[in-house]
Amino acid sequence: MARASRRAQSRRNRVGGVLGMAVALLVAGGTIDTAHAATAPARPFEGFGPAGVVALTHGHSHNDYTRNRPLHDALSRGFTSVEVDVVLVGGQLRVGHELVEALVSGATLRSAYLDPLADWVGRNGGKVYAPGDPPLTLLIDIKSEARSTWRALEGILGDYEAMLTRFTPEGVEPGAVTVLVSGNRPVDLVEERSERFTALDGRISDLDGTAPATLIPLVSVRWGALFSWSGKGRMPAADVARLRALVDTAHSQGRRIRFYATPASTPGIRENVWRTQLDAGVDLLNVDHLAEAQRFLMTASNDGPAADTGRSDAGHRLPAGGVDRTP
Repeated sequence: MARASRRAQSRRNRVGGVLGMAVALLVAGGTIDTAHAATAPARPFEGFGPAGVVALTHGHSHNDYTRNRPLHDALSRGFTSVEVDVVLVGGQLRVGHELVEALVSGATLRSAYLDPLADWVGRNGGKVYAPGDPPLTLLIDIKSEARSTWRALEGILGDYEAMLTRFTPEGVEPGAVTVLVSGNRPVDLVEERSERFTALDGRISDLDGTAPATLIPLVSVRWGALFSWSGKGRMPAADVARLRALVDTAHSQGRRIRFYATPASTPGIRENVWRTQLDAGVDLLNVDHLAEAQRFLMTASNDGPAADTGRSDAGHRLPAGGVDRTP
């Protein structure tokens, strides 16, 4: 009991120390990591570039910031959507699921994502992958207060406008990177802003609403809220019909759709769930296992409504610098 008590006290001391640092940084009010913001983008991809990478139009790197090499692993494998959690701390957008994690990580949205993306796009002729490939979706999940965090985000994104999709009263001006806001979303503020660098990640209720696709171009739905299928065997016919109906509704409104927290306990179950989603026309597969999903998307049959432009037939060599678009 004494040993357990000492361990518990040690954990409390560590957490207390981090929280103490958090308070100090918050009191500092905006002095966090300001030196980085004034520096030129780093070149984190030396020795590796977009040439030869096959864009996987259905690949979404879930919680990408938790990987050993955030962003780098996803880009090197051709993923066209990545997700990062952010917390507003002292005027800086810190990467993390909550305050303590954001402080311990030491990463900012600029250092971990925006600067590397600007470098990558700049060295690839203004594109993330090959001409004709979709823009990269940067899904930013706000974990702090919605309104202040979104305002800070829009302010930061202005420094990267050359690579970003813009939303204007005249319509959408596509860029190499499209930023969508998830999590704590200040829907009214985003809707009121006539010109902005962000749109919203929607919820299932948005499929019954009237918001335009320019405001909510993507809808994300928790799998378990609708389906009890575990990924073993065939998905029940009634669930398949429901899944396809949701996909059809989203597509009829000009939106993409993604399901998160899908069954993923084994490689076989993951592949079965991915295959079922593709067959139903789901746009983004919520992926935690990048290498596994890359192999799947590169070899899966390209029959059906959701064929991935990055697939190739077995044994067919992909051309360097581009995507194989052979039927």
